[in-house]
Amino acid sequence: MVNCEYLILGAGPAGLQLGYYLHKANRDYRILDAGGGPGRFFTRFPRHRTLISSNKVYTGYTDPEVNLRWDWNSLLSDSEEALFKRYSGRYFPAADDFVRYLEDFAARFQLRAHYAAQVELVRRNGQFCVTTGTGVSFTSPRLIVATGVSLPYLPAIPGIENVQPYTTMSLDVSQFRNKRVLIVGKGNSAFETAEHLLESAAVIHLASPNSVRMAWQSHYVGHLRAVNNNFLDTYQLKSQNAVIDAVIEEIRKEGEKFVIRFRYKRAVGEVEELVYDHVLACTGFRFDSSIFAEECRPALAINGRFPLQTSAWESSNAQDMYFAGTLMQMRDFKKSQSGFIHGFRYNVHALFHILNARYEGIPWPRRTIAPDHESIAEAIIGRINRTSALWQQFGFLGDFVMLDSSGGPAQYFEQVPIDYVRDGGLGDYSEYLQITLEYGLAHGDADPFRLDRVRGEDVDHAELSNFLHPVVRRYVGNKFAAEHHVIENLFGEWKGPEHVKPLQAFIAKQCAVAIGV
Repeated sequence: MVNCEYLILGAGPAGLQLGYYLHKANRDYRILDAGGGPGRFFTRFPRHRTLISSNKVYTGYTDPEVNLRWDWNSLLSDSEEALFKRYSGRYFPAADDFVRYLEDFAARFQLRAHYAAQVELVRRNGQFCVTTGTGVSFTSPRLIVATGVSLPYLPAIPGIENVQPYTTMSLDVSQFRNKRVLIVGKGNSAFETAEHLLESAAVIHLASPNSVRMAWQSHYVGHLRAVNNNFLDTYQLKSQNAVIDAVIEEIRKEGEKFVIRFRYKRAVGEVEELVYDHVLACTGFRFDSSIFAEECRPALAINGRFPLQTSAWESSNAQDMYFAGTLMQMRDFKKSQSGFIHGFRYNVHALFHILNARYEGIPWPRRTIAPDHESIAEAIIGRINRTSALWQQFGFLGDFVMLDSSGGPAQYFEQVPIDYVRDGGLGDYSEYLQITLEYGLAHGDADPFRLDRVRGEDVDHAELSNFLHPVVRRYVGNKFAAEHHVIENLFGEWKGPEHVKPLQAFIAKQCAVAIGV
């Protein structure tokens, strides 16, 4: 029996990231993983072995913090040697290089991980007790689940159990030669699979009820990335392939063929049955809750795909159980980047501070700044021109300047989950400024290539900015009081007079109101 203060399930990027912070703080922790080393998921996925997470080595900047805006694979640390760019120069790197990176990260920081430790059961009787296949049990008063989404998610379609899921489908293209193939789903795994089969299959159809969402349109990188969209050419240029917006009402096996009944969304009410040789399900993944005993099994959300969580990423029904990594996306599903390394690495850092505050008596780090508007504006300008956290986790993490109505010093908090602040996680502050980076009108279904841009000198209408730009809001309690948009900049640099002077004027007015001047 091994007892520790913090027990992490999963040695993927999230488990290692949290392990790094706990190790650095000299906490008593352990990491358990069923694999023979870290990053087991990435030894299998993506199936076609190329990541679509950007690895931009050359940015023109020397500041490591700024460079993390375009480095989507590195974990956070104090070491320049522990950056992923030292493992690959490819913009879309190989999955095997990332596995090697995670192995070296765990070794470099001497993280306390136990491998080949398959979790068989998680029970709770006061403390959490985790039984592993090695015969060794681990106990801890708090549990952090970083196991990711390990099971295929299959929608409730009659007959879906007869199809091949993405997790186990064959990569041997000869099996699909001159065949008619239906791929259920329109995400990156679906298009990645279609691209793999383009030169062998006779017909490839992709189907789901909703239309394709492009990542460059929605700013959500889980939507279809340009690197995977070659298939759209073959559809629109009539090369026997198609993208179908339809509800699949039934998948029926007849001999060696599959008969699919579609109810089309565009041709309203039209129902048609089509025949295919193969049906592949590329419909995403879900959380595996089967290892948890009834007394501590987390409640689920979003069609049972993710554990239901509070704003502190704690289970809604199992106290002292937290979630890290891609499971965190339950809080901002398809809105920001918590499902991906370049987003959840900052969430994990925030979770570390939450654990510190709750169990170690260490409040969230803050710095004191003078309450005058010049000092506050200077602090904000300095942060928005460097921060990678607010850049990646737009509209989800924010900086907060807590104002003192008596005119005392202000308190500056960095990269805190907005909902956590609303729920009183930082304490009871009567007035504060919230700083985020956000997209404008193009964030949604509008075409960002065709939208008119706000004129660079038109600072009075900076709220019309489409590109990622800073937004400063003042709240009284949790009630919105005022906001200011810093006009967009093509390079993401907000240092000119058109950025600084309007912000100073806004803060001067809000500070005056806050202290009753």
